[in-house]
Amino acid sequence: MKYYKKLTGAKCYLSTVAANDAEAWTRWFNDLEVTAPLGNEAYILTSLDKEREGIDHALKSGAHMFSIVDLESDMAIGRCLLFDVNLVDRNAKAGIFIGDKEFWGKGFGSDAMRLLLDYGFNLLNLNNIMLGTFAFNERAIQCYKKVGFKEIGRRRQARIIGGVKYDAILMDMLAEEFESVFVKPIIAGSQVSQ
Repeated sequence: MKYYKKLTGAKCYLSTVAANDAEAWTRWFNDLEVTAPLGNEAYILTSLDKEREGIDHALKSGAHMFSIVDLESDMAIGRCLLFDVNLVDRNAKAGIFIGDKEFWGKGFGSDAMRLLLDYGFNLLNLNNIMLGTFAFNERAIQCYKKVGFKEIGRRRQARIIGGVKYDAILMDMLAEEFESVFVKPIIAGSQVSQ
């Protein structure tokens, strides 16, 4: 599979999604370790055809979806997206996961999230990007705080897994709180060369 570098970070790059991504996503979404933190653990296992339909539906609904691709191997390792994009109020929701567990805990999620935020704030001109996670997903919470998200609220005992109740945590970031890692340096470089 050939990927294209839309935005490039220190460890990974974001590429437009392709139909071939459905195969890896099907594998990841059938892995409970990957899906439980996303809140998808109780759903019926997904098939290749369902994933292809899901990609098609998300793109048609206006989601800005990317494959997260390892810079060294050019292998897709996850997915990120902006959805419920509101260009009038200039806000959106973000979602991300690293599906390939070999890349967990190595900074790929925070690198990809910075790229997604750069895209949202500096190319879509959004002002507010929000996301949600669950209190048990410490790895995600640390990632989001690391890139600058702030907690804005909790829904108490909103997730029940194995009889244990967990809070849902909402976080957001404003454009003024974000430092561009890819877009603004490119624009500044092109102005110098003119």
